[in-house]
Amino acid sequence: MPLEIRNLTKQYNKHKTGLSDYSITIERGILGLLGPNGAGKSTLMKIIATISKPTNGTLFLDGQDIVSNPDYIRKMLGYLPQDFGVYPNLNAYEFLAYVAALKGVGGAGLTKRIDMLLDGVNLTADAKRPIGSYSGGMKQRIGIAQALLNDPKVLIFDEPTVGLDPEERVRFRQLISDMATDCIIILSSHIVSDIETIADEVAVMQGGNLLQKGTKTDIIKLIDGRVFETLIDNSDLTALKARHLVIDTSRQKELTKVRYIIRDGIPEPSSAAINATLEDAYLFLTHNKA
Repeated sequence: MPLEIRNLTKQYNKHKTGLSDYSITIERGILGLLGPNGAGKSTLMKIIATISKPTNGTLFLDGQDIVSNPDYIRKMLGYLPQDFGVYPNLNAYEFLAYVAALKGVGGAGLTKRIDMLLDGVNLTADAKRPIGSYSGGMKQRIGIAQALLNDPKVLIFDEPTVGLDPEERVRFRQLISDMATDCIIILSSHIVSDIETIADEVAVMQGGNLLQKGTKTDIIKLIDGRVFETLIDNSDLTALKARHLVIDTSRQKELTKVRYIIRDGIPEPSSAAINATLEDAYLFLTHNKA
């Protein structure tokens, strides 16, 4: 069930472009979108969810043109936008039943499915409370539950772990990992560790462009042998930043421990090579594009 996106452009006005000639093929499994603010992640997700129309380009799911026939994807779509609204006077059961009616989901099994989803997002004990009394993280969890109501085959999550504590982030990752064999799941996050832990493939975006797509291993290989660590005098840090891409620093009295990526040339004296991470590769790609 491939989702094929070809030469997608979203032009808001002559000064603002959301996506620029963007092409990608998304297969079953989890695709993680990484990129800074303004990279085009939300624009891409809104177009796939048929909330927004592209200026140019095509989108095909199973060979069906979903720009001209949006209902084809809508009937199998689950979507959690970045700005998710709720009805504060409804409790979790009432809200999910209302969303189910909007999606055309019903029947004898609906109550059982709502119970299952509330358990999956750890809200069973609070299901009878008005949603207006929920914390931000709890509201995010009810948003995750509503996206799963119609047993979707295409799932889109825009920054789903915002507001979740570490335990709930783990629960969310387990929940969608169990679904990945039968679904296309697209999720964006500023938290690289969330993407790194569960994504089958990663797409790094910036400025409406696709910089790189591949497995985590493929993307990390781009900077193999280029990540180093060293201890330097505090006064030498500015000069080192001019020569290399500094990823992290920590002060140790008169010295600074520096993790950096060499752009060209050779590493600093007394540096030790260290294993690269997905975050290193992401910062390298987006910094070079900038």
